[in-house]
Amino acid sequence: MLELKPASAVKPLPAAKIESAYRAAQARFADLGVNADRAVRAALAVPISLHCWQADDVKGLETPADGPVSGSGTLATGNYPGAARCGDEIRDDFELALRLLPGAWKFNLHASYAETGARRVERDALEPRHFARWIDWAADQKIGLDLNPTFFAHPMVTDGLTLASEKKDVRDFWIAHAICCRKICQAMTRRLGQPCVNNIWIADGRKDSTADRWGPRQRLIEALDQIFAVKLSAGVVDAVESKLFGIGLEDYTVGSNEFYLLYAQSRGICPTFDLGHFHPTESVADKLSAVLSYVESIHIHASRPIRWDSDHVLRLDDSVKALCDEAVRGQAVDRIYWGTDFFDASINRIAAWVLGARALRKGLLRAMLEPWVLAKKAEYAADGATKLALAEYREELPFGAVWDYACFQAEVPTGLAWLAEIKQYETEVLAFRS
Repeated sequence: MLELKPASAVKPLPAAKIESAYRAAQARFADLGVNADRAVRAALAVPISLHCWQADDVKGLETPADGPVSGSGTLATGNYPGAARCGDEIRDDFELALRLLPGAWKFNLHASYAETGARRVERDALEPRHFARWIDWAADQKIGLDLNPTFFAHPMVTDGLTLASEKKDVRDFWIAHAICCRKICQAMTRRLGQPCVNNIWIADGRKDSTADRWGPRQRLIEALDQIFAVKLSAGVVDAVESKLFGIGLEDYTVGSNEFYLLYAQSRGICPTFDLGHFHPTESVADKLSAVLSYVESIHIHASRPIRWDSDHVLRLDDSVKALCDEAVRGQAVDRIYWGTDFFDASINRIAAWVLGARALRKGLLRAMLEPWVLAKKAEYAADGATKLALAEYREELPFGAVWDYACFQAEVPTGLAWLAEIKQYETEVLAFRS
């Protein structure tokens, strides 16, 4: 196993050094009118929902696997050893991740992770009891759950279509599946006492030279209206997720951004913005102040595209920084349901969870430490030089010392110490998975 050098890099930082560095950083932020203590508390309090499918490369738990699978819409690349093979292993892996992550967390399931024993239960017949073990586990971990209906990797994906299909039996099957999932969400929120996001994403579209763009969208509207016709108890958050394109639907995506944004606004539900589902130069951060002027809340899937929607492990890159900045500046953090969506089978899967989750939490903390009031004053005073200087000076501020303190306060490893725990788990547990 690769050993990091020097060894001190993977050891927890001494408490005295963390405290000392934080007090110095705290004073520098205070000089700019920023309360670091308040920022730490606020950043740790934001619930972030981590996706289950990082653990097993989006395979799911459906058994037995009857019939051909078509229209997957997902692809995890790599063959790093140690992927989870069952629900218990996913839960074990995530419990390790939780011990390494500061703040409030949730767990995001796909419907294909139902645990039905040896008997196959079709997706249009799923019930809360098929998620009982997940719900009991979440209650024990004191975390909430979210759920996504699974509209891919199934024989009833025909000609690349589900809810937008011209075949009534196909539409009816998927409508029934989505209604089942909403009822499961209701059971989750009632038991766990936390909102449960029911996020609908479909890979419906055409590969080339689409002749009819109108029909599939009209059918999708009618299907969604049927799905959302029954009003459920408070706490079930219905959301619809757009996408620019996908493998096999490069020419036309039925559920485009404009389609779902207008549908969500007109129906009073939540639009989902995945950072990878837009043109490479399109900013999701810029959308917040526009969209949240018209809808009550939005749902974020934090992901990292490289040239396209490749769902790379999240990092604290410019898109995440800008997204968190805009959420904090607009006092909209609590109007956003925060979640992650990435899957990498080429590296340790638990490390991927921890890297991506920490990156998003860091983005929120960094945004809460911004001397934005001073920058805003300079902007309204037409003092562009001061505004630009503040933006540049922000990069010199000791954010890392505040992040270390946040981890210390949450009693999770600082620095790279979390990586040593994952490597030990890899040696003792993951290495024995075939």
